[in-house]
Amino acid sequence: APTTTAHAATAPATTAPRPVAPPSAEALPNTASVTVDGPSISMRWGTVQVRVTVSGGMLTNLSYLQMPGPHRRSQHISSWSGPELRSEALVAQSADVDTVSGATATSGAYRQSLQGALDGARVVR
Repeated sequence: APTTTAHAATAPATTAPRPVAPPSAEALPNTASVTVDGPSISMRWGTVQVRVTVSGGMLTNLSYLQMPGPHRRSQHISSWSGPELRSEALVAQSADVDTVSGATATSGAYRQSLQGALDGARVVR
């Protein structure tokens, strides 16, 4: 089950983010801030897990808790694919991000963990 804690962190996005739509009346109030850990997604090259912060109905921060490794090639792929996936998710305000060329498995695991975290924050794409 996702871990939920109050948090007030924000991160700049490259373009003006769009609000994340709540799925129902029980969703977070538009002014609430919540940080949620997504599920750990195991894949051939390691495990991916993300943490999201949703504030004021917006996805405001996204970070890795776990990245593929310990192999040097996996670490190298994660070093450039992670920032690209994060940036796309913040702009899209969802887990609907493109697969990064050369990081297909990492991209898929990232999307799964991100969607789980967003579901835990009671928001939808």
